[in-house]
Amino acid sequence: MKLLLKTERLLIEPLSKKDAVFIFKLVNSEGWLQYIGDRNVKNIKDATAYIQKILDNKNYVYNVFRLKKNKEAIGIISFIKRDNHSSPDIGFALLPQYEGMGYAYEAAKKYFDKLINDKQYNEIIGITLQGNNKSIKLLEKLGLTFKERIFQNNEELLIYSINTK
Repeated sequence: MKLLLKTERLLIEPLSKKDAVFIFKLVNSEGWLQYIGDRNVKNIKDATAYIQKILDNKNYVYNVFRLKKNKEAIGIISFIKRDNHSSPDIGFALLPQYEGMGYAYEAAKKYFDKLINDKQYNEIIGITLQGNNKSIKLLEKLGLTFKERIFQNNEELLIYSINTK
C-alpha cells in the first residue's frame, strides 16, 4: 500500500527514482548487507535500476521515510506479498547513523497502524534472520509474535506474525 503519512518527526511517502542516492547508501550499509543481502547496487545507475525493478513489481511496495525538518531520506518500510508466504511481509531498514533514535519504530508504527485500520489483511508477517536482534525487537514492539522458524537458501529465518482481524 503506497501511502503519504506524517508522524511527529517524519514524512512517509512512496519510493521513487529520485531516491537513487539514498537507496545506493542504504543497500550498501553494513546492516543491509549483513541482514538483507547484497543487491549488487554498485553505483547510482544500479540504484535507479533497482528502484525501477521494485516499482515494476505489483507485489512490492516500498515507502521512504524522511526527516520532516529537512526532507532527508533516512529509511524505508517495505510491504511485500511473497509467493512463498500466504500473508504480506512488513519490513524496514534505516541508515546506520539514525539507529537508536526511535525513527524506525515511529515510521513502522504509523504505517502498521494504517494497515491494521484498513482491515485488508487477516495477518501480517515480519521475516528476519535469527541474529537480527534489532529487527526482532522492533517486530515485537509492533505487536508481532514469533510464529515459526524456516530454512531458506541455507539461512535460518524467523517468521513473526499478527492477526489483524
